[in-house]
Amino acid sequence: MDIRFYSVIYAAIEEIENSLKGMLKPEFEEIQSGVAEIREVFRSSKFGNIAGVIVRSGTITRNAKARVIRDGVVLADGLAIESLRRFKDDVTEVRTDFEAGIGLGKFNDIQVGDEIETTEMVEKPRG
Repeated sequence: MDIRFYSVIYAAIEEIENSLKGMLKPEFEEIQSGVAEIREVFRSSKFGNIAGVIVRSGTITRNAKARVIRDGVVLADGLAIESLRRFKDDVTEVRTDFEAGIGLGKFNDIQVGDEIETTEMVEKPRG
């Protein structure tokens, strides 16, 4: 048994709350990390369709979880950004107002005007 002494009851309450928060499973929430607009679709027999995009907001990161949105409707969710290129170079991220080429793996149903939205899971603080 652990015995502790406190001069102020608030310190004891705070320590108990903090220990209880540590026992709970963490909660995660999905936040939007970037949005890119498809400007051109390039066909490749080796890689499938490649989306030529301009990043409208945030940052697009390779291996991030992505969804394709057409006219406000989600076409596909749970995709991964498998390839990300700027000109001829492979890159790990592309920021707002830059152009890039995005490969979504086996998902090829993309059109000019679609949006690619990337998300990430962030731990939500308790309390």
